[in-house]
Amino acid sequence: MSSDQLFSDFFYTAPDGLDLHARVYGQANSGRWPVVCLPGLTRNARDFHELALYLSTHAANPRKVIAFDYRGRGQSAYDPDISHYNVGVEAGDVLAGLAALNIEEAAFIGTSRGGLIIHVLGMMRPAVLKTIVFNDIGPVIEAAGLAHIQSYLERDPTPKTRVQATAAQRGVHGKDFSALAGADWDRMVWALYRETDGGLVPDFDPHLVDTVASLDLTQPLPDLWPQFEALAAIPLLAIRGANSRLLSIDTLQQMRERHSMMETITVEGQGHAPFLDTGSLPNHIAAFLDRAERQYM
Repeated sequence: MSSDQLFSDFFYTAPDGLDLHARVYGQANSGRWPVVCLPGLTRNARDFHELALYLSTHAANPRKVIAFDYRGRGQSAYDPDISHYNVGVEAGDVLAGLAALNIEEAAFIGTSRGGLIIHVLGMMRPAVLKTIVFNDIGPVIEAAGLAHIQSYLERDPTPKTRVQATAAQRGVHGKDFSALAGADWDRMVWALYRETDGGLVPDFDPHLVDTVASLDLTQPLPDLWPQFEALAAIPLLAIRGANSRLLSIDTLQQMRERHSMMETITVEGQGHAPFLDTGSLPNHIAAFLDRAERQYM
């Protein structure tokens, strides 16, 4: 582990033999629950870099943090069978990574698709979930939010420079993320793209776009209320962007009614999904994890 990075790269093998990757921050965690970070559909472990540094170096309660690259994202191998790009397979990959790291239970933070994977983990292995943070995701996904994701993925730009990439992302997402400063957009571009000889490209398998484009949004989307209700005994923090198109205010209210141990935070000036390293969110998340852990002591 490099002293200037404060994380190590961890490579492991998926149940079907694919080579997968995760970042591990903070080799010692003082006996606290480790934290597992699960990114969105086309995102990767770099999304959690600043939050992971905060949690792993927290003066009072430092924690080990594991941020996963799903198959087809970041430093994980691309899957030749795109049907494997689904939350069930990806949940199995996460469990395989935790087994390789000898982690039997943890706190989980899931952004968007990462939260859907947590719902599935609750069915597959509920004992692994000690506490949960959902970042702009719940058991109901709004069709308008998915349509927006379809739209910007289909016309995702291929910038030559980081300046062009930042301008492109601001052009697509600026209205929903009015609270972000220049440094926030720079971190977004750093996490989203990788450099090639021809410029910058999004750091994920392009076939992932096909899995989203094939969704028929004229039909009702299935919900995950039974899976969500199975999490009722687990402390939960739900974060929603005030401008979110994917997680509605109504769904958030229903989640609160069905989960007595749920706390909520609404992030003004941000949409889907809030940047977890902005404002006071790192402190709120760390404090929530501490409160949840004390309930078990």
